[in-house]
Amino acid sequence: MSHSADISISLATCGPTVLACGAWLKNTICLTRDNNAYVSPIIGDLSAADNRYRFDNTVRRMCRDYSISPEIVAHDLHPDFYSTQFAQALAEQHDLPIVAVQHHHAHIGAICAEHHINQPVLGLALDGVGMGEDHSFWGGELLLVDGAQCSRLGHLAPLALPGGDRAAREPWRMAAAVLAKLNRHDEITQRYSDQPAADMVAFMLKKNLNCPPISSMGRLFDAAAGLLNVHLIQSHEAEAAMTLQQLAQQHGAAKALADGYQITHDNQLDFSPLLSALIDCRDANGDIAYAASLFHATVIEGLASWVKKAADQYQISRLALGGGCFHNAILTHGLSDQLLSSSLQISRARRLLPDDSAIALGQAWVALQHNAL
Repeated sequence: MSHSADISISLATCGPTVLACGAWLKNTICLTRDNNAYVSPIIGDLSAADNRYRFDNTVRRMCRDYSISPEIVAHDLHPDFYSTQFAQALAEQHDLPIVAVQHHHAHIGAICAEHHINQPVLGLALDGVGMGEDHSFWGGELLLVDGAQCSRLGHLAPLALPGGDRAAREPWRMAAAVLAKLNRHDEITQRYSDQPAADMVAFMLKKNLNCPPISSMGRLFDAAAGLLNVHLIQSHEAEAAMTLQQLAQQHGAAKALADGYQITHDNQLDFSPLLSALIDCRDANGDIAYAASLFHATVIEGLASWVKKAADQYQISRLALGGGCFHNAILTHGLSDQLLSSSLQISRARRLLPDDSAIALGQAWVALQHNAL
């Protein structure tokens, strides 16, 4: 018997039964049997005790409904996630093999699972944050995924994350990180004088204290919003990014900024010229909607150029788009349009959302690929 709210996805791969435990935000559970994957409804943010309780119950309910006893357990790389700790405890208790799957590999794995991709694929994973193989913060990644193998070909140029997680809730901090990167430290306190922590953040950035680097598209959007004084503090996840998208839609398409990005010798995509231009960017009427549109156009052009370069270099004909930033319709459609002239076949989320609610499916797919080796 199945649960009507679960999503059933057919897989191109058969193998042992897998329980994949997802990540942290928008958490879901995935169970596989034969060539079927069953993905639970979204459980939510596992920092909340009631969601952890729902998580435990969902695992029990799905194992019972589908008469599945997991033979492999999969989880995110982050050791502090409740989902990771649950997976490790369960695997130990039942003496099961366990597979840790890098967050962005899982994002691309979910697309591969949905589209039955069984060949090497370029993966563009754009989101807020996920722990990288090197245990630093990733979120703007160009990957080469070949089943269980995942290589990081390039990433967005890192920005400092002043105050760690707090910077994800306060876009003005990401804007301050940009000013520091552009050697405009002195402007932080004057621009954000109404933020009580402005002096402290300026000091932290100067001394590189509690400012871990992050290569995240989500934080790049926050930085742009902070520079344009859009939602200096967010009341919910991605609020600033969604407002930037709405402003860009109001304005209509703009031309990308000439030389608004560069691709470095080690394949980092650096939008510093664009961010520098945004600091004082307004149209003739002082309207920031133009700046929001310019930001989107330049980011799209930079990403398209970066992807084409990698596709040529590695002779890859498929591109998978994964991660929560692909909720942004301007970004998703704009990038697809820019890549129309290339010979790339583009795959993106259809049955599931592109965000972390697809992570469990991606983890299960990667675990099955490992098993097939």
